[in-house]
Amino acid sequence: MLTRRQFLDTSLLSTSILSLASSVPCFLTRSLQAAEKKSHGRILVVIELNGGNDGLNTVVPFNDENYQKHRKTLQITEAKVLKLNSKIGLHPAMTGTAQLVEDGRLAIVQGVGYPNPNRSHFESMGIWQSALMNPNAHGGYGWLGRALDQKSKQVRTFADAICLGNVDPPQALRGRQATQATIRSLAELQLDSHTPNSETKPDESTTDDLLQFVRRRTVDARATAARITKLKNAGTTETRYPQSGLANRLKGIARLIRAELEPRVYYTVQAGYDTHINQEFDHYRRLSEFSGALSAFLNDLRDSQLDDRVLVLVFSEFGRRVAENDSQGTDHGTAGPVFLAGPSVKAGLHGSTPDLADLVDGDLKMTTDFRRVYATVLSKWLEINPQTCLQGNFAAMDLLQS
Repeated sequence: MLTRRQFLDTSLLSTSILSLASSVPCFLTRSLQAAEKKSHGRILVVIELNGGNDGLNTVVPFNDENYQKHRKTLQITEAKVLKLNSKIGLHPAMTGTAQLVEDGRLAIVQGVGYPNPNRSHFESMGIWQSALMNPNAHGGYGWLGRALDQKSKQVRTFADAICLGNVDPPQALRGRQATQATIRSLAELQLDSHTPNSETKPDESTTDDLLQFVRRRTVDARATAARITKLKNAGTTETRYPQSGLANRLKGIARLIRAELEPRVYYTVQAGYDTHINQEFDHYRRLSEFSGALSAFLNDLRDSQLDDRVLVLVFSEFGRRVAENDSQGTDHGTAGPVFLAGPSVKAGLHGSTPDLADLVDGDLKMTTDFRRVYATVLSKWLEINPQTCLQGNFAAMDLLQS
């Protein structure tokens, strides 16, 4: 029997704590609660290089005479390249990335693309996001959304994925049941989609509706207050991040991971890779920002002893054409490199280097289907059946340590 005194005590506690928690979005409240119940599982962080990154000037075949012939003004010479071997190197802006390779924390998959390539930003991004040649098929869901749908049947959280710094969640995260939260900054949280049955279950030992409500809200408020404090404290890091938008977003993701919010997937975007004009300076700046941000992020997680739980996937919707254009830039192309980063990767170069003497209409032939990279991430990292997510059979690659 609940006495009047007990009811008032419980109500006052709930009310006082809820006054703090009322300003916290329900997405965060329930995601924080779910974190208490879940084991510390693996996390995937996706970085989209938007605009079509020039793969040939990122992972550079500096000794290839065809590269030198087609890139008269934009070529990265042997004297400048950060060598990975006697033939391939990284852009000189990517010192942090080169160190990750040296440390055994970066895998580079060469020549990644898809059949019958489309040079449209919109169409190509849709294919990468959906992992389907028709991005609108099967409900328009994304490859990670379909993956999270599988996991949500086993363990449900209120937010399965968080997109940081991008107002519109990418198609990749869109699922039938999986939920996404878009965050412009950690101070501005917004729920994107609704998950049914996301309310905390009341104590079934009592049939008193009012008591169930008070108990439920008290638990909600206590959990939220405690975890919001933890989120605030999780912002402290001794790792020095460079000054860039991508670095700030990755720093925010590291903070969310330290706070144990427990979404399986984080997603962020670095724009500016559509380098049709005066590419040399812009591409250097973008790659420098990317390399410094990625290196700082992984070092931050390592210092927090969390890096073994995190895999980073980096992709762009297409590469650039082999020949530079008349504006000291490059135009939309086809295949390009994909990066996987973290202590669990098998570092170094993977896949076949595209043959610059064997082009199709001036473009590279893909040597690795992008869905093989996805199949690797799904099956070997997230431990999800890739067939359903990719709507087909694609052999996983030997990119991750067992």
